[in-house]
Amino acid sequence: MNPAELRAFCLSFNAVAEEFPFNPETSVFKVLGKVFALSALDAEPLTISLKCDPEEAVRLRERHPEIVPGYHLNKRHWNTVTVGPLPDRQLRELIEDSYDLVVAKLPRAERLRLDRP
Repeated sequence: MNPAELRAFCLSFNAVAEEFPFNPETSVFKVLGKVFALSALDAEPLTISLKCDPEEAVRLRERHPEIVPGYHLNKRHWNTVTVGPLPDRQLRELIEDSYDLVVAKLPRAERLRLDRP
């Protein structure tokens, strides 16, 4: 997955916005104001930090050397993934899981807003 595809996939979810609160290089993808992914899309290698269930985060790190504790994030809840070595299908699943984890923590009224067209 290249940077443009990564960005487009993150933006494909309901109610997602891309912001640059830290610097002009770091894309922060938010659903209704809550972060689910961060990436410096011009960086080499391309990486993305994603929210993850703590137990699953540990399992993923043990199985995949390209998945490490979140860079400058809560290492219990975030992983940083090097994009190239991981199959695109698996990367898409990790991004979707991150989005779903964040949505699940939103207040019910906000979750209901996401279901409307």
